[in-house]
Amino acid sequence: MLKLTTDYGDGTAPETSQTLDELAREGARRMIAEALKLEADEYVAKLQHLRDEKGHALVVRNGKARPRTVTLGVGPVEIEAPRVNDRRAGHRFTSHILPPWARRSPRLEEALPVLYLRGLSTGDFAEALRVLLGPEAAGLSASTISRLTVIWQDEYRAWRKRSLAGKDYVYLWVDGVNFGVRLEDDRLTCLVIIGVNRDGTKEVIAIEDGYRESTESWATVLRDLKRRGMPAPVLAVARSCGRGDGALGFWAALRAVYPKTREQRCWVHKLANVLDKLPKRLQPRAKAMLYEIMHAPSRQDAKDEIAHFVGEYQTRYPKATECLTADQEALLTFFDFPAEHWIHLRTTNPIESPFATVKARTRLTKGAGSRNAGLAMAFSSPSPPRSAGAKSMRLTSSPWSARVSLSKMARA
Repeated sequence: MLKLTTDYGDGTAPETSQTLDELAREGARRMIAEALKLEADEYVAKLQHLRDEKGHALVVRNGKARPRTVTLGVGPVEIEAPRVNDRRAGHRFTSHILPPWARRSPRLEEALPVLYLRGLSTGDFAEALRVLLGPEAAGLSASTISRLTVIWQDEYRAWRKRSLAGKDYVYLWVDGVNFGVRLEDDRLTCLVIIGVNRDGTKEVIAIEDGYRESTESWATVLRDLKRRGMPAPVLAVARSCGRGDGALGFWAALRAVYPKTREQRCWVHKLANVLDKLPKRLQPRAKAMLYEIMHAPSRQDAKDEIAHFVGEYQTRYPKATECLTADQEALLTFFDFPAEHWIHLRTTNPIESPFATVKARTRLTKGAGSRNAGLAMAFSSPSPPRSAGAKSMRLTSSPWSARVSLSKMARA
């Protein structure tokens, strides 16, 4: 255990020394105590003008409550919260910083189910938490972890039934994300849909269990969104058709449920599909040419670059050029929208980036313990802003809250 000591230069040191953990806990205790004092003082000062018939103040400080141990990220900290005597009928002082029922940090409580979902068994928690938070950590038993995980899964079930009436998603990003499941033979395919409102705020719209991204799986998700009040978006961005039927399944379902929604193929997947049909020695040059198409300043420039690519590779590698031109118009749909949106509309990166970390963690933990646990992990791990009440809005400070200006967006 690393300890912090002070050497005065003559070989002497103070009689006491503290570990870094002890210093962190003491610093946290002092900061919380000061914040609680300021909160109570502000409450009393705001109401000090209120008097009873004898001229006595109705709201006054009233010492401190009994010490209470609260488990934080730095470990257990003993806190004495100030008390306030509010003698007004129907009023009572309650700290927003440290509510009477609080025994652990909300962030810590949110982290615990994630650890469980990502592979740490309930039986391992006691030892792990003893190392992380010290031997004094209490109230974090295996049963507590299981209970919190059930709460997380209940939140997911409530979230997926919320009303979407009044929502106006202009763009959708769609993809299927696969995870391993330790206790089952088949993999979990999460069907993920992200939407952006007219004010530019991205939200997770759906995370559902689907069977290999089939047409019927996607159609079930889209029909449910429509039933809950979601109007047709202007544009959907998803993978180009490549290996498997995942992309074909979504596009077929979209045309059946939201036939007026326009289609934009993901350029990142398209590049991978085209390059896969060329020998490795030619891929660097071909990739550069494909990037010229992707980042062309206009639709006509993109078409000219496509013609250049076809002219160079058509004779010897017709499968590569056919892959590029098969859905050419759907690859260039983004040109019909404001130029400042193009960087967002060319790829499914809004889904790929955050879920990449989830997929990496599931590889380390050999998958979630069950399909339900995997769905809860997908729901909780990317930390996107959601629209299902205060509990889920705790995550709005994440990178998902990046804005896209939609001021030039006009509905058809």
